[in-house]
Amino acid sequence: MSMSDSDSSSYAGADYKSFKQISRERLLHEMLRSAKTGDSKSTLKVLIMDKLTVKIMSHLCKMTDINGEGVSLGEDLYKQRQPLPTWDAIYFIQPTRENWSSFSDFLSIFVGSVIMFLSDMSGRTPLYRKAFVFFSSAISKELVMDIKKDMEVLTRLGALREMNLEYFPIDSQGFITNNERALEELFGDEENNHKGVTCLNVMAKRIATVFASLREFPSVRFRAAKSLDATTMTTFQDLIPTKLAAGIWDCLVKYKKSIPNFPQTETCELLILDRSIDQIAPVIHEWTYDAMCHDLLNMEGNKYVHEVPGKSGGPAERKEVLLEDHDPVWLELRHAHIADASERLHEKMTNFISKNKAAQIQHGSKSSSEMSTRDIQTIVQALPQYSEQIDKLSLHVEIAGKINRIIRESGLRELGQLEQDLVFGDATTKDVIKFFTMKEDITHENKLRLLMILASVYPEKFEGEKGQNLMRLAKLTEEDMNIVPNFRMLGGQPVTKKSLTAAFGLKFDIHKKKHAARKERPGEEEKWQLSRFYPIIEELLEKLMKNELSKEDYPCLNDPSPSYQGSPFSGPVNQNPHSMRSRRTPTWARPRGSEDGYSSDSVLRHASSDFRRMGQRIFLFIVGGATRSELRVCHKLTEKLKREIILGSSSIDDPSQFITKLKTITTHEISLDDIQI
Repeated sequence: MSMSDSDSSSYAGADYKSFKQISRERLLHEMLRSAKTGDSKSTLKVLIMDKLTVKIMSHLCKMTDINGEGVSLGEDLYKQRQPLPTWDAIYFIQPTRENWSSFSDFLSIFVGSVIMFLSDMSGRTPLYRKAFVFFSSAISKELVMDIKKDMEVLTRLGALREMNLEYFPIDSQGFITNNERALEELFGDEENNHKGVTCLNVMAKRIATVFASLREFPSVRFRAAKSLDATTMTTFQDLIPTKLAAGIWDCLVKYKKSIPNFPQTETCELLILDRSIDQIAPVIHEWTYDAMCHDLLNMEGNKYVHEVPGKSGGPAERKEVLLEDHDPVWLELRHAHIADASERLHEKMTNFISKNKAAQIQHGSKSSSEMSTRDIQTIVQALPQYSEQIDKLSLHVEIAGKINRIIRESGLRELGQLEQDLVFGDATTKDVIKFFTMKEDITHENKLRLLMILASVYPEKFEGEKGQNLMRLAKLTEEDMNIVPNFRMLGGQPVTKKSLTAAFGLKFDIHKKKHAARKERPGEEEKWQLSRFYPIIEELLEKLMKNELSKEDYPCLNDPSPSYQGSPFSGPVNQNPHSMRSRRTPTWARPRGSEDGYSSDSVLRHASSDFRRMGQRIFLFIVGGATRSELRVCHKLTEKLKREIILGSSSIDDPSQFITKLKTITTHEISLDDIQI
């Protein structure tokens, strides 16, 4: 029995494994497999989790994985459970004395996980034979003493460990801390910032467990508070990245002392930003397959619901599928432009049918009278594989077709062109006004998103009555009209007259004739229409790699040791110059011969990543929600720069989710200049 994080898994010197692989193996091997020792090897086991740890487990493991480690049953800690006195129990729980289901609901308090565990295992008739207890994060000394007081419980303990794994992988290179209300709690101008402090404390603890799991000690950099003059008050919002960096650092210092094999010098880099760094990315239309699925199809997380033919000619049935890494078609096409993904799906389906005899017969290439005995044998042999592959391909053909239909019916290509022209300074307010007068059938949400982009590039157009007139022209509701001021406030742009600068901290030469929120990227050739836009983090990560990121704007909390070699750029980057085609008339889909990392016809080409030659990891955390485009950039730069880049955030938001969260922000004035770090 050990009160420290398991020391059975030090990753230094081992084969390089991806972030998600390591996280998954910790749960399956360090936790579940470690319960199969001594007289517990052949004992039936039940896995007991609370609400938080269920979500953690579901993001990393399937039920078949859990069963494979000897667990026969899963139970909810807070539901009434049947006694199983001959079984062993594996507890994966938060180390709490009491939990709150809602911060704002003082009536929803219930007993904590440690109290529930003690209740299960104490007394003359415990629910289970033996308990293997694993905590998702560090446990307090007070709770340890509570456990030690009960000698009956101590005799029934098989393990007592801090797993320090309290984050939610959403992707092979992405995780969230599940702080869904971060925008409201951190960026709202509330007189009492207690909610914000609590939110940051939880966030810091959960981010730190990522480094505990991976045995990584980061050099911690963060976006500094903006330059302020003597008359400007420092607000809680200004200090969010600073405070979060300090909170993470406090946890890391404790890990260095308490976790076996935890690095004592820097092994990676962490850059902490907040949502104000890039207001456009959450609302602009992103044209990749992944982003379009989540933007246009009303998916719940990664769950897509569609209808399939009923059995024996019955009515159609609703079926749920998850668009995740286990699907090789999704894995290959998710970051491809929607037009390119559609083309390639058509090619895959055509090629599959032409090569697969069972598919040919299914599609009428041969009649049953033409089938030989050998044909029938081939069908029997091919049918299981045919069924699985054709289902996957058919699913994605259906999804891509639905997306393309929405694009046509909603006029999204023209809207998307205007959005990107605004971002790159090739359109003005007049173009937006003209668009609104000519396209009255555009949805309210798309009008709002366009106005938010306009407010980002031309903030002076939203001062006073001018902004109200623009929103009235768009026929926004009163509720939607309140979102634009919240959006501007989120980026640190007060609703007062300012000099002509680009919004939200991105400064540009005021003598230029046009505003622009992005600069054209030299050497970046457009491969398809509407692909000009890129999130700001792409530039920041490349500068970080080359050691060109401003140390004044992005200071380092801990000065890296002299032996640390993470910052200097040391790998080759493909910088072959490309001629720029006209940005007004790109083709809808890319040329077939261009290389974007997704040109293989094999759906399995990118089913796994080889990280053996990767350099030190880069971690990027965005407070206030990350986007699909930012996750895509991390995958793209991992391949380009040969360093695994892991994106973390309080949540990952699609445009509609981001807009909904903006509605919750309050904007009354406060004074927080006396906040101490």
